[in-house]
Amino acid sequence: MMKERILLNEDDISRIIKRLSHEIVEKNSSVEEIVLVGIKTRGVFLAKRIKEKLKEIEGINVAVETLDITFYRDDLEKVNVDPLVKNINFKLDLTNKIVIIVDDVLYTGRTVRAAIDAIMDNARPKAIRLCILVDRGHRELPIRADYVGKNIPTSIKENIKVQLSEVDSMDKVIIK
Repeated sequence: MMKERILLNEDDISRIIKRLSHEIVEKNSSVEEIVLVGIKTRGVFLAKRIKEKLKEIEGINVAVETLDITFYRDDLEKVNVDPLVKNINFKLDLTNKIVIIVDDVLYTGRTVRAAIDAIMDNARPKAIRLCILVDRGHRELPIRADYVGKNIPTSIKENIKVQLSEVDSMDKVIIK
């Protein structure tokens, strides 16, 4: 049986969301130009939490869009196949917006590359940024996050799992 260790608990994740939200406000002159694009599934819930925190801080309702990226693979540890973007139906026109892609874990960079491609195929944003809860390293593409909740160096054999209450009935980040 694989050993499992909790790296972040509910309070840690809450503090990280608060800090990331403040960083977004500090690094952007106008929060009104921002659209958060959450990568399905957990990235969407993280984006919604950031939206709520931004509303508390700035009193502005930031839009949240969903991007569905599916993998042509049965196991996320197999990194030789690229992800596939599905169901691109943005409600808003992202042209001239500051798009912040939100996801739970940054690993090889392939998911983010697919998300950028999907956004650029549908609009011409003013800028695209990346907000990640956990950066575990091992990039295969030259992609880095603009907003990082926690850097957690891992071995390739380890696996990071983010659990959020909206999906998993609790908030925690574990390593296996």
